[in-house]
Amino acid sequence: MPDYFSSYSVVGLLAVVGVLFVAVAFGAGRLLRPMVPTPEKLLTYECGVDPVGEGWAHTQVRYYVYAFLYVIFAVDSVFLFPWATVFAAQGYGAATLVEMFLFLGFLAVGLLYAYRKGVLEWT
Repeated sequence: MPDYFSSYSVVGLLAVVGVLFVAVAFGAGRLLRPMVPTPEKLLTYECGVDPVGEGWAHTQVRYYVYAFLYVIFAVDSVFLFPWATVFAAQGYGAATLVEMFLFLGFLAVGLLYAYRKGVLEWT
């Protein structure tokens, strides 16, 4: 049992060292940087062009469906490969087969949603 907790203490110590490293780096940057605010520096900066007009702009989010489709197929591929290795193991056949068909059912619902939205049509 002590060996079990010592492995976690190494991970905890590494996490603390990492957090301290980041905190020291940010603190040193804050202490060492010159701070001379001017009106030009306080302006909103966008790609080298001075801002003109209001800050509010209407944008249309049309690509969420493509992101949704990507997630469907990426998750599908991520889970199918490990499933194939577990399915081949002794004693896991029926349970993993039912779980995978349930998972593929959820993916089919997502694909049906995309089909109904007309995303799969190239126009």
